[in-house]
Amino acid sequence: GSADSPQFTKRVLKAITKERLAEAQATGLKLCVDLSMTDCMSDKEISRLAGQLRRLYGSNKKAARPFHLLLTELREDSRLYRECVRMNAGFLNYVMDITEESCLDLFPTETLVYLSPDAEEALETVDADKVYVLGGLVDESIQKKLSFSRARELSVRTARLPIDEYMVKRDNAKNFHSKVLAVNQ
Repeated sequence: GSADSPQFTKRVLKAITKERLAEAQATGLKLCVDLSMTDCMSDKEISRLAGQLRRLYGSNKKAARPFHLLLTELREDSRLYRECVRMNAGFLNYVMDITEESCLDLFPTETLVYLSPDAEEALETVDADKVYVLGGLVDESIQKKLSFSRARELSVRTARLPIDEYMVKRDNAKNFHSKVLAVNQ
């Protein structure tokens, strides 16, 4: 009867979303979250990162053109993996790639663009042939330039999001590090 039609639409929407994400895995812009730096994070920071990954997935699901998301260097025996499973119902069914390999193992170095607030070059356009890498890092103490150093260590091109160019600055003493975005922003 008509009583179960809302459920039906919900199911259909879910199927459509899954299909769009599957399509993004085949043809979408690639976005890697480099999770190699989680060892230096506290449990609280790990928990916040798991929450940001959930929100990143949620935003990606709703995006008009979703990314092909890859979580790299995520080991099943890691604190972050366990926290993601604990915090995110359905984490194991997320339509994205989870791998213990690094982005360097998966893609040619020249295709990688490591997004870092410390990079000189502003990312003005995105290129379908490039693989964009985010440093998966929640660092309460803001150890300066961690993602930038990581990219240098990997000899990978860096770019920063053009926040200076496009965002209205609000003077706020507390917000001095506003160029450092959460993983899901």
